[in-house]
Amino acid sequence: MALSGFIALAAVLAVSKGSHLGQAVAYEPPHTATLVGNTPVHIAPGPFQPNWDSLKQYRCPTWFRDAKFGIWAHWTAQCVPEQGDWYARNMYIQGSPDYNYHVAHYGHPSKFGFKDIDHIWHAEHWDPEKLIRLYKRAGARYFVALANHHDNFDCWNSTFQPWNSVRVGPHKDIVGTWARVAREHGLRFGVTVHSARAWDWFDVAHGSDRTGPLKGVPYDGVLTKADGKGTWWEGLDPADLYGPAGSARTPEAFELYVKKWFLRTQDLVDKYHPDLLYFDDSRLPLGWAGLSIAAHFYNSNRALHGGKLEAVLTTKDMPEDLRSTVVWDIERGRSDRIEPYPWQTDTCIGDWHYRRSLYEHHAYKKAAQVVPMLVDIVSKNGNLLLNIPVRGDGTIDDDEIAFCEDMARWIKVNGECIYGTRPWIVYGEGPTRLRGGSFNEGAAKSYSSADIRFTTKGPVLYAIALGWPADGKLVIHSLAKVGGAKGRVTSVTLLGHRGHLSFEQNAEGLVVRMPAEKPCDYAYALRITGTNLRDFHPELAPQASAPSALPDAHGNVELLPDQADLRGRLQVEQRGNVPNIGFWDDPNDQAVWNVRGLAPGAYEITARCASLADTDLAIGVAGHTITAHLAATGSWDDYRTISFGPVEIERPGTVQVVVRAADPTKWKPVNLQWVRMVRVKSVPGPSSRAKVP
Repeated sequence: MALSGFIALAAVLAVSKGSHLGQAVAYEPPHTATLVGNTPVHIAPGPFQPNWDSLKQYRCPTWFRDAKFGIWAHWTAQCVPEQGDWYARNMYIQGSPDYNYHVAHYGHPSKFGFKDIDHIWHAEHWDPEKLIRLYKRAGARYFVALANHHDNFDCWNSTFQPWNSVRVGPHKDIVGTWARVAREHGLRFGVTVHSARAWDWFDVAHGSDRTGPLKGVPYDGVLTKADGKGTWWEGLDPADLYGPAGSARTPEAFELYVKKWFLRTQDLVDKYHPDLLYFDDSRLPLGWAGLSIAAHFYNSNRALHGGKLEAVLTTKDMPEDLRSTVVWDIERGRSDRIEPYPWQTDTCIGDWHYRRSLYEHHAYKKAAQVVPMLVDIVSKNGNLLLNIPVRGDGTIDDDEIAFCEDMARWIKVNGECIYGTRPWIVYGEGPTRLRGGSFNEGAAKSYSSADIRFTTKGPVLYAIALGWPADGKLVIHSLAKVGGAKGRVTSVTLLGHRGHLSFEQNAEGLVVRMPAEKPCDYAYALRITGTNLRDFHPELAPQASAPSALPDAHGNVELLPDQADLRGRLQVEQRGNVPNIGFWDDPNDQAVWNVRGLAPGAYEITARCASLADTDLAIGVAGHTITAHLAATGSWDDYRTISFGPVEIERPGTVQVVVRAADPTKWKPVNLQWVRMVRVKSVPGPSSRAKVP
C-alpha cells in the first residue's frame, strides 16, 4: 500500500464497529493494544487478551471435535490460468513455467500483471448451492472458504482493501455467499487468511526481466494510482495490492501494512462471524496483530453465542506449550500419535489452486487414499480439512465430482465410526508406521488388513481395518485376552452388513470372521461392544499416577506396556500380536510403573527392546540408577533382551520403576516390550547403587 493510501486509514484505526449476524449490538469498553505510534486498536471485550497466557484459557468446542471432516474451496483469481499453486508470484519470475505461460497467453508482466488476472476472474458459472450440496453429501460437516491468499486480494466486501471481489473481477461477495449457503445447509463455516505473508511474497511484482529484449522494463508492481487514469483500474492503487515499491518500502510502511492486515481480518470476522479462522502462518502472524485478532475472534464469538465459546482458530508450527491456545494445523501431513488436544490436517486432492494437467492426467488423490487418511487422523484426535480445487469460472471438473461421490458412498456406510467419536487407549495397530509432521503425506505406504485404527463413541469401540483380509479372518491383537485391553467382547457387527459376525477372543486377539461380500470400499468398520473395553480415553492427558503392578507367586514382576504411565509422547502400539511402548523419539520421555507389595531383596532387571541404532537405557528404581547398552537389532520387529544387572530393594512396599534415556545427547529411538525384575540371591558389590541424580 502506498504511504498516501494509509493517510485515510489512520482515521479509522481507533474505531471498530461490529454486528452479530446483521444485528447491531451495544459496544462495551474494549481491550486495547498500544501499537507503533500509540494508535489504539480495539478488540471485542471479554476474557481473552492479546497475549499467550490469556489465550491458554481456550478450549476447543465440541462441534469441531464431533465434525471430523471439512471441505475447503481454495479459490481465487490464481485459479483462472489453471496452472496450480503460487501463479501470482511465479509469473513474475523470469524463466519459471508460470512466467513462460503468462507471457505466451496474456503478455509480458509489465503490460498484463496479476491485477489484470484479478480483473478477468468472473466466476461466471459458480453455483454455490450445487457445490455445497455435493460437499455435504461427500461427508463434510464444515465448509471453509479462502478469504485471501498471498496475492493480497480479499474475496469479500472488504472495507479496508479496495482490491476485493465486490469491486474487481467477479463483483460478488464470495465469502458472504459461501457463508450463507453453507449455513443454510447446516454446515459450520470457516475462512482462511494467508495475506500476512503478502509483503514479501508479492515483492517480485516490483522487479523486471534480467535478460532478453525487455530486460530492465519494470513489471506492473511499480505502477501508481495516477497511472490508472483512463484504464479499467482507474481509482485503484496497485500498491494496495502489491505493496509499496522502491523508496516507499520503509519500516514505517510495513507497520501500516500490519495495521491494515489487522483491520482487514477484523472486518472479515465481524462481517461473517466464521466458526473457524485459519492462518497460513507459523504460530500467529505479525506479532501483536495476530495475538489481537485471536483475542478479538474468541471474545466476539463468545458474545455471539451467549457466553459459550464456539470459535476454532487454526495455525501451524505450534510448540507443545502453546497448543492449548489454538487448534494446531499440520499441512499435508499428520500426527504419528494420539494428540492431547484436537488438531487438524489440511491437504488437497491436487494442487491448492486449480491445475488443469492434474485433471487431464487423472492424477488427483483418490478416495482409496483419502479414506484411510481420514480414519488414521480421526483415531489420533484429529480432523481432516480437504481442499477440492475450483476452476476460475466457479466449477469443479468431472474427476473431482467423482471423487466426492466416492467419498459419499463410504461415508453413508461408515459415518458412524467417524462423526462424534473420540480416541481409544491406542490409536491403532499394524505394521504400517507413519512419521509425524508436515509435508510428508507422500511417505504413506499402502495399508493392509493388519492395519487397524480405533475410535470410540460411548460404550461402542470401532475397529476400522484399512484393508480386507484375503482369508476372511480379521485379527485385532489389541483385544487379546492376555496383554492388550483384557476386556470381554460380547458383540461384533460390520457397518453396512446385516447381522452379527462370528468371533473368538483368545490369547492372539479378537479373531473375527468377515462376510463373503464387502459392504464398501477402502476401509471396513467393526462395531464392538462388551465389558471392560475401556470405552473412553481419559481426557487424553497423562495419568496422575501409574497403575500398579504386582509380583507373582515367586516374587517376580513383569512390567507390561499397558500398565505404564507414559510421560511425554510415548504410545502403546501393537507389533505382531505383542504390545510395546513405541514412538520413543524424544529422550525426555519416560515410562513409569508402580510396583506394589515388592519384598526386600536383590532383583535382576532385564528388558526386551528393539532399535535401529545403538543406544543406552537407564532404569531408576528405589533410589538406584542402573544402565544397559542396546545394540542395534536391525528392525523394529527384532527384539533383544538386555540386562541391567542386579539391584537391591531395601524396604518393603510400593516401588517406582522409571525407564529413560541414559544419555539424552546420544539417544536413539527404541521400542520396549517389557521390563522384568527376577529375585536373585544377592547383589555383588555396591557398584550398581549409584543414586538417581
